[in-house]
Amino acid sequence: MSALEKSMHLGRLPSRPPLPGSGGSQSGAKMRMGPGRKRDFSPVPWSQYFESMEDVEVENETGKDTFRVYKSGSEGPVLLLLHGGGHSALSWAVFTAAIISRVQCRIVALDLRSHGETKVRNSEDLSAETMAKDVGNVVEAMYGDLPPPIMLIGHSMGGAIAVHTASSNLVPSLLGLCMIDVVEGTAMDALNSMQNFLRGRPKTFKSLENAIEWSVKSGQIRNLESARVSMVGQVKQCEGITSPEGSKSIVEGIIEEEEEDEEGSESISKRKKEDDMETKKDHPYTWRIELAKTEKYWDGWFRGLSNLFLSCPIPKLLLLAGVDRLDKDLTIGQMQGKFQMQVLPQCGHAVHEDAPDKVAEAVATFLIRHRFAEPIGGFQCVFPGC
Repeated sequence: MSALEKSMHLGRLPSRPPLPGSGGSQSGAKMRMGPGRKRDFSPVPWSQYFESMEDVEVENETGKDTFRVYKSGSEGPVLLLLHGGGHSALSWAVFTAAIISRVQCRIVALDLRSHGETKVRNSEDLSAETMAKDVGNVVEAMYGDLPPPIMLIGHSMGGAIAVHTASSNLVPSLLGLCMIDVVEGTAMDALNSMQNFLRGRPKTFKSLENAIEWSVKSGQIRNLESARVSMVGQVKQCEGITSPEGSKSIVEGIIEEEEEDEEGSESISKRKKEDDMETKKDHPYTWRIELAKTEKYWDGWFRGLSNLFLSCPIPKLLLLAGVDRLDKDLTIGQMQGKFQMQVLPQCGHAVHEDAPDKVAEAVATFLIRHRFAEPIGGFQCVFPGC
């Protein structure tokens, strides 16, 4: 299972373990190296994919919140990109480079609250209503009363938030809506197993390189190029261990508790202090957000999502990693032509990271088909059969 398919990024168990670097994109092809060649797991900065970065201030009842956005492009409609749970705006980095080269558009990739580099006062409120309002507030803060044409594109949790934002009319200039690999039926079925999955993930990493290597080898991100920029937004460096968790020995992301022995509590206390010192010395990395603590919001993200999506009176696109993800409502809606659907096989749940070129082609074709944007660089539309 790709790493967040049973957390905020919901999906189905694959028939066999994912192959690191697979996904069918041009980026994935870069990973095929000769014998003896060691793959590079070093992090890559956002500036290699986005043109600029901005912290957008939003006023609210309790003060100011600051939302991190990454931008590219200067003309055409705005593609407002919303990442999945636990990820960040950096998950859209390679996709951004791919779409900008195909169609005239502007990219705004947003770190949702409690994710990435966004800083909010009430970081524990991850309700669909609050996050949808955040999106509307960021658009208003960036563009005022006359925002440019905007298309919302969201992956997994971000796809659900995009639908809630659209259905609440929080973006007045909304052109279109795109959900990537999130379906209500599949999501609701997976809720019961999410905590077990989260407990099975590594708690810490020795370095960013270690985190990037884990993400690729575990199948969370099958595209090494994307993992090298994306994982930087998922993990952070521990500033210090002060909680009881700090008394545990950390080895390659696996926490092992020492059991009391005949030497008594004094010896155990001494070893725990040594472990703490070693932990701080190593400066391990940990997840930026504790997804397990957001459980009370999961149901609200996904329940009723299919009908909300179908009821939005704008052109809609659904991109899936597998046709088996369709639930009953979406199957009927698709047969009635209420939205455009495209299945991108040989991808994990992080479709836009595994196959950024294919997702860019699908989105660019959608934009051109509806005359929302103009092709550039000789891009030729390939209209899918489904």
